[in-house]
Amino acid sequence: MTEVAYIDRPSRALYFYAILYLGFLYIPVLFLPMFSFNDNIYIAFPLKGFTTKWYVEMFNNQPMWAALNNSLNVACVSAAIATLLGLFGAKAVTRYRIPGEKLIIFVIMLPMVVPYIIMGVALLILVTRLGFDLSLYTVTMAHVLISVPFAMATLIARFEGFDQALEEASADLGASPLSTFWRVTLPLVFPGVLASFLLCFTISFDEFIMAYFLAGTDPTLPIFIWSQLRFPFRLPGVLALGSLILVVSFVVVFISQWLRRYRVEKTQPGI
Repeated sequence: MTEVAYIDRPSRALYFYAILYLGFLYIPVLFLPMFSFNDNIYIAFPLKGFTTKWYVEMFNNQPMWAALNNSLNVACVSAAIATLLGLFGAKAVTRYRIPGEKLIIFVIMLPMVVPYIIMGVALLILVTRLGFDLSLYTVTMAHVLISVPFAMATLIARFEGFDQALEEASADLGASPLSTFWRVTLPLVFPGVLASFLLCFTISFDEFIMAYFLAGTDPTLPIFIWSQLRFPFRLPGVLALGSLILVVSFVVVFISQWLRRYRVEKTQPGI
């Protein structure tokens, strides 16, 4: 009885800690949709009333949708490029012996620890010195630079997570290196590729500092939201858009988890 009680106490403490942690993390987020329906331009209690006019204002705010479109385009392109580069880089460092491998990995991973404001200023100086105009292309280039380390770290773990004998067996059966990669390696690392793309997409979509230095006249969504914070009467429309993004994110995560569980149950019916 004493041993059971001793085991039960830590589990209850961890359960209580998990509730506190999730509450601390998500309760502030829930205020976003709450205030988006508040009939007041100020974010304060008590709530004045229920209204949907901020959503109407949001749908009629063309600059906001243009900024959202810019962020989606930049995030998709930079995530795709970073994932592709991370895929090739991860395969190289896990499957081949490269002279100076540790130094190469260190240089690739360096953007993870360098402050973004330093990199933003450095890239701004570089771009202007080379004579390029500030635009969404320069933002995309910067986001690729900061996303590649995350993509490579994710994919290295995936490459090391399956038996290399499967690739060797494919080669022994006469498959070319390209065919082995396409038919054996890529399907095995595809969950890592998808995870890498989603991680890089999130990093790019949320990034503000480097986009602030390099965006030029085409703002991304974080820059647009920051510019609206100075005007209280425009803030509720931003809250409405944030609530919409929150709902879409929840639906996407829910569907992805459902599909993952459905796939596992289909392949392993006993689980």
